[in-house]
Amino acid sequence: MTRVLFLCIGNAARSQMAEGFARSLAGDKVESFSAGSKPAGLVDPLAIQAMKEKNIDISSQRSKGFDKIPAGEFDYVIGMGCGDTCPVARTKQYIQWDIPDPKGKSIQEFRKVRDEIEQKIDNFIQLVIIK
Repeated sequence: MTRVLFLCIGNAARSQMAEGFARSLAGDKVESFSAGSKPAGLVDPLAIQAMKEKNIDISSQRSKGFDKIPAGEFDYVIGMGCGDTCPVARTKQYIQWDIPDPKGKSIQEFRKVRDEIEQKIDNFIQLVIIK
């Protein structure tokens, strides 16, 4: 199983959506996690709403810091575009995606970000996981 960690600053929207899509689209081929350098303490309600529109429930996920990620090496660590790197996560490959932060914006912006993340996760699964 491929282990993937998604990073951003607040771990409230982008990385949470990526974790949700990875679990949904890759099934048991991927073990996905997310974390942030300055966790917001909650998952943004608009991120939860946007993901529900895709029939993915991330309402039970929690915003967490790097200290809460599981030990061991990850196959991939994916930054969501905030320039954050995880000082404690060992990885075989680091990938940086430039995805805008929807924090404080409208549901339409959350949907745009959600759709971009979905496309990137789908491509990642097709190119890297399934090969």
